[in-house]
Amino acid sequence: MSSIYIKKAKIEDLSKIMEIIDAAKALLKKDGSPQWQDGSPNINTLRQDIQNNECWLLMVGKEIAGTATLLTSNDPHYDVIKDGHWKNIIEQYATIHRIAISSKFRGMSLSKFFFSNLISIGYQQGLHNFRIDTHEMNRRMQKLITDFDFEYTGIIYVNDHEDGRRVAFELNL
Repeated sequence: MSSIYIKKAKIEDLSKIMEIIDAAKALLKKDGSPQWQDGSPNINTLRQDIQNNECWLLMVGKEIAGTATLLTSNDPHYDVIKDGHWKNIIEQYATIHRIAISSKFRGMSLSKFFFSNLISIGYQQGLHNFRIDTHEMNRRMQKLITDFDFEYTGIIYVNDHEDGRRVAFELNL
């Protein structure tokens, strides 16, 4: 296998990022999950992630194998949590969002490599508190999240509709 590393996305990567996101949307739909079926994340969201220097790419050799956003400012969707609570409300946290692996690279455990590197980048920036959410039907993501010792903390909403309900997790290092 080629070298595997991560780097920040650039605007010229946007079409490949959208290709990966669209394939992930199709996989979620096939799995029966309503997550990402409302049109988000869309090109404008990902463009903003890139412009904010928050979009990361998983590279295998010279190919983009995955994309994710590492948000290091507060996520307003996490201001209200139901049926639980955040364990660390004092320290600044980082949030992993919009993670997707190219269909060409699925099944190679690259999401674990990507996750590990995103956490390491946040840690190097002095962040020891990490948060993430996913739809209750997204078992693949929940498996990855719990493999990294994130703990279930409650329910958050990314929109006002019932399909905006997400299970939230937290990791404190």
